[in-house]
Amino acid sequence: MKLIEAIGKRLDKLIKQKKDLTQYELAKQAGIPRSTVWKIINPDMTKVKTVKMDTVYQIADTLGISLKEFFDDSIFDEITD
Repeated sequence: MKLIEAIGKRLDKLIKQKKDLTQYELAKQAGIPRSTVWKIINPDMTKVKTVKMDTVYQIADTLGISLKEFFDDSIFDEITD
């Protein structure tokens, strides 16, 4: 699995855990374009190959977690590139 795919899956999982949060609401609260959140979660449907660390930070901060907590998931053990 590529890093962008792992980040997207982790983000999707975190959004689903927060019942009252949508991709749109997350983007709005984080101050990033809604399309950016969608592209991170769906990298296979776009040509996105990377995500800026400051974008991941904004997302994590909006979710109320640290970067350490964001990346503390076994999905990141599956990265092959």
